[in-house]
Amino acid sequence: MNTLALQSLRRAAALLWPALGLAACAVAPLPPSVPEAIAPARGESLALSVAARGVQVYECRSAAPGAAPAWQFVAPDAQLFDARGHRIGEHGAGPHWQALDGSRLDAVVKARADAPRDGAIPWLLLSAQASGRTGSFTGVSSIQRINTQGGVAPAGGCDAASVGRIARVPYTADYRLFRGAGGSPVVF
Repeated sequence: MNTLALQSLRRAAALLWPALGLAACAVAPLPPSVPEAIAPARGESLALSVAARGVQVYECRSAAPGAAPAWQFVAPDAQLFDARGHRIGEHGAGPHWQALDGSRLDAVVKARADAPRDGAIPWLLLSAQASGRTGSFTGVSSIQRINTQGGVAPAGGCDAASVGRIARVPYTADYRLFRGAGGSPVVF
């Protein structure tokens, strides 16, 4: 191999190694340090972790007649992905999580913790209830939202002249689905 080709190969390797390191971190992150406030109940075990990419939808509106308008949360709108990066479902209003096989979870927030990252929506623990067909999400009893990035309401742009305006703020998060003792396994 000539010297020029060897130098080009070394430069390419130097540029590629950091990218490979980031890709490895994205595929297999270390277990998160989760605040006690959003820990799952005793007896629940992790069934599945899914990554979400999408938006948090906000609307500029008044909370009460005569109140100053402010950005109000409307709903999430995100796609869900497994550890291999395959799309497995969606996350939307309610909130709900629906797998491609038609199994669905509806949930209610039980607890929240501030995200450790500035500009990120809070981490949550939600109680989940199956509401769709039997399938991949059957048996899930709670959901954690962790590792959030982005998604917070806009800082400005909501005044009397912009009531009704919609803002779609990009976010990412990891959702950890837990099942109780005796819950059926989550399978994809």
